[in-house]
Amino acid sequence: MGKMEMKSSPDDPAVQNDGFLAQCRLDNDHLQRAAFLAKSLSDGNRLRILLLISASKKSVSAIVEALDLSQPLVSHHLKELKRSLLVKVEREGPFIYYELADTRILDVLRTLGEVATDLLSTRRTF
Repeated sequence: MGKMEMKSSPDDPAVQNDGFLAQCRLDNDHLQRAAFLAKSLSDGNRLRILLLISASKKSVSAIVEALDLSQPLVSHHLKELKRSLLVKVEREGPFIYYELADTRILDVLRTLGEVATDLLSTRRTF
């Protein structure tokens, strides 16, 4: 008897993952850029800022008020988000406004949230 061949469905997560890996360049530079972005997303306050400015551009004072954070803390996080190219800065006279640079980051945040929820739902101890 010959080997039994398994047919894969396009809906199979393994097939989808193989397709993703085929599209990704897994070289060191690519991974370093991904790690840099992930580090920029590793703070809850930064995530809150990104979600807030995803609807419309906001000034530092508007972000401070909406999120009930200190001005120095918001400025620090905006500096990090700007450094990682996640926010765009626009000057209008004496005012500076921040907005989301790329709306695809919202999909990343949504996916991360779903994965975290799924993984943590099976965890019994911390």
